[in-house]
Amino acid sequence: MLRRVLGFLFMIFAVFAFFQCAQRGRPSGGPKDITPPVLVKATPENLTTNFKTKVIKLEFDEFIKLEKIQEQLIVSPPLKYVPEITPQGGARKHIEIIIKDTLKENTTYTLNFGQSIVDNNEGNPNSFLTYVFSTGDYIDSLSLTGAVKDAFNQKADEFISVMLYEIDTAYTDSTIYQKPPNYITNTLDSTVIFKLNYLKAGKYALAAIKDEGKNNMFDQMIDKIGFVVDTITLPTDSTYLLTLFKEKPDYNISVPSFAAENRIQFGYQGNREDFVIDIITLLPDTVETIFLKDREKDTLHYWFTPFEMDSLLFTITNEKLKLIDTFSVKPRKLPADTLSLSSSQRGKFNFEEKFSILASTPLVVLDTSLISLTVQDSLPGSFSASIDTIKNKVDLDFEVVPNQKYKFELFPGAITDFFKDTNDSIVFNFSTGSLADYGNLKLNLTGNTKFPLIVQLTNDKGEEALREIYMTEPKILEFNNLEPSSYMIRVIFDENGNGIWDTGSYLKKIQPEKVSYYPGVIEMRANWELEQTFTLKE
Repeated sequence: MLRRVLGFLFMIFAVFAFFQCAQRGRPSGGPKDITPPVLVKATPENLTTNFKTKVIKLEFDEFIKLEKIQEQLIVSPPLKYVPEITPQGGARKHIEIIIKDTLKENTTYTLNFGQSIVDNNEGNPNSFLTYVFSTGDYIDSLSLTGAVKDAFNQKADEFISVMLYEIDTAYTDSTIYQKPPNYITNTLDSTVIFKLNYLKAGKYALAAIKDEGKNNMFDQMIDKIGFVVDTITLPTDSTYLLTLFKEKPDYNISVPSFAAENRIQFGYQGNREDFVIDIITLLPDTVETIFLKDREKDTLHYWFTPFEMDSLLFTITNEKLKLIDTFSVKPRKLPADTLSLSSSQRGKFNFEEKFSILASTPLVVLDTSLISLTVQDSLPGSFSASIDTIKNKVDLDFEVVPNQKYKFELFPGAITDFFKDTNDSIVFNFSTGSLADYGNLKLNLTGNTKFPLIVQLTNDKGEEALREIYMTEPKILEFNNLEPSSYMIRVIFDENGNGIWDTGSYLKKIQPEKVSYYPGVIEMRANWELEQTFTLKE
């Protein structure tokens, strides 16, 4: 009996123990670790003066790892050689920074690690951990704050370098192209606000660049730049706004080359109106030539009718800069350009669009009697047509109505190009939808309405201008027959009245023309009438 009782009690105890074990082993889904690693010791100590060592050791309260340390680490003033950070692989509770440069005397250095130091488990960053030391007797303590924005786009780029140059006897406006700054910080990928700390008193020049080359210097070809015209005197309580823009490149001519058997291309930078291309080679009287600018790129195309040659010699003259370049271009075995026609229309034809026929070779003759327009499969339609010699296309103008089918048919010989080639028979079909498929937007501009203004309707990213209206006086703007989608409104203050947005110039100390965005995305729906008011602020 006693044995049975003991057996029964043992079974109860075993079940209870199993249950407890099961309870302990069940995932609890406890609170997520959101605590970043904490710096518990620095050797030498942070804010050390009379700094002499080449190795800095940072110890943390938990295992950490490094993420994108080469992108995130900002050393100010910049060092010639990037510090070596160890260990790079695996999780550790410490890192070592090995300085390879000879440090300047009496200088305060800051190492900002951005968000590169994260805990090993959850990736929580120790945001903007900064280690500071001085090779002199004291730590400089002044600071400068501000923000960056993009001159043309609504959103500023990430990882903008903000740079402070001491204005001394060695400083010139060209310093930014040639030397790293005295102080530097970076907006990284988290904010447009910047703060430069541990600065010394003095007079400075302030600039910001999108440093594509990652060399802490301005490269006009690839970097955006923003700058403050006035000299900054520290200490100061002022905050500064830096507006970034891409400069129009300085004048430059690429080496011309044959792009086809009958075409040479000239790539250039700067203004097309600033230079003239002349051919020095004496051409046979039977040879004809023509220059035409590319529709999209800064490239000139030089076409010529066939003839035997060893090479062609050109001079390119820029009177403004008093420059003359001479180029010898030798032919290559390439196929010749031939006439090819394509439609400007993609998808359903919008009532606000124009229909054009694009050509691959220069157009010279248009015979409209060899072009027909058919509406709804059988009805003849009326139209007018003309050659746009600048963009090398044929523009066709006709009445566009809802729910119609259109067919343009080009019979042989309707178009003749520079080489006297003509088109074969070709047909372009397209159709329109119902007016109810689209929405209409009315826009009223108020506030700081200095004229003229360029008002652009863009896609929801601001990347492409879909419609544009030029305003010289107050009026209600209408953007009709818009496809259901998301749009943005961009207003350009056209200060010089040339009809385009003008960028700035660092050396000429010219800021870009101001741009204002409607605060928010405009949602257009089918068969919808929408009216919005935009109060402008420069």
